Amino acid sequence: MDLSDLNRAPANTGTATPPPNTDDKGSPDALRWAEILNALSAETSGPLTAALERVQTLATTGRIDRASLRALAEEIQHARQAGMTGQQLTRLASGRVRQTHERLRLTDALKEVLAQRTRETQARGIVIKQVLKPAEVIVDASLLFSLFNAVLAWSLAHARSNIEFRTDIKSWPTHARVTCRFAYRPADERIEEPADLALRASLDTMTWRLLEQTAWAMGLPLDRKFDGANAVLTLEFPRTVNDQIEGVSAIELDQGFSPSLSSKPLAGSQVLVVASRRDVRVQVRDAIRSMGLIVDFVGSVEEARDFCRSGVPHAIVIESVLRGDRFNALRQECIEAVADVVFIEIIEEGNTFEISGFGGLNMARVGRDAITASLPSALMFELSKAAAT
Repeated sequence: MDLSDLNRAPANTGTATPPPNTDDKGSPDALRWAEILNALSAETSGPLTAALERVQTLATTGRIDRASLRALAEEIQHARQAGMTGQQLTRLASGRVRQTHERLRLTDALKEVLAQRTRETQARGIVIKQVLKPAEVIVDASLLFSLFNAVLAWSLAHARSNIEFRTDIKSWPTHARVTCRFAYRPADERIEEPADLALRASLDTMTWRLLEQTAWAMGLPLDRKFDGANAVLTLEFPRTVNDQIEGVSAIELDQGFSPSLSSKPLAGSQVLVVASRRDVRVQVRDAIRSMGLIVDFVGSVEEARDFCRSGVPHAIVIESVLRGDRFNALRQECIEAVADVVFIEIIEEGNTFEISGFGGLNMARVGRDAITASLPSALMFELSKAAAT
């Protein structure tokens, strides 16, 4: 693949207008994608090399302590996340992403993402400060959700202390803005310019590239500046709704949604599948593989609990043979952390989908014979219902 064939993306600062097309493989755009591929290689090979060393030690000694086992899992997860980020970048850069523009409350979308990842921020000892003024914008809901997740992931990876999010509307032009500010180095630490420039360059991770590419795909001007020890990211929304919704025709709005984030988009949503049997995992994977979800699989309730410690997913699908007291306790913990998390049980027999809340059911159920036909609809219905409550 010729890197110059990919859709263009913005620089670290400035507008989201793509540069002119060119076939010159030495062009800034081609060089930028070469840098992205180098970063992807580094972020994948580094953790995998460390993980391989641990596996070789295990093979030699036959032993591994709990700390090394935890580190091994984290290294594999980091490499996996880098690969997934690369896939998302490719999808965005291909230009084949279909957007459905809706009228959404910007602050509601941001607050939902921050609430969804409260456990992760708390585990890292980071306090999120929110100074949010209401604003409505016309954007694709799925991409907005993905964008805010990328902003939070990027800031969490580099923040040395707390993170501040602000939303406001600048006077002219009347555009809504989201600002993320955090210290990327200690404020009282004296660092010479070469070292500081290198430290700033270290912020150009795959997560930053994903953030940048998502903003471009949405047509959002993006600006990143450094103020002393602080990194300041500003996203601007040109299609901001005012009283007359100036410049926006009725055809451009998807009237299937109310003026709020009333239906959580599935694309980019995270689903955890808890299944001990490989054939069940394969059935579930094949049924929902085209929905644009981020899907993780674990084989036990204990593994599910470990997974949820770093952040509760939007939905948890569990096979009935694993549902017991330990899972019920995990379910309660997840609900206490994130009230609108969805649970779907795969029962052994049957070909129907039973929604939660009816007939005394506290979670939805899908018969194993109906996984292919009904699980996508079950996820769609349950996630939409949870977001509306």
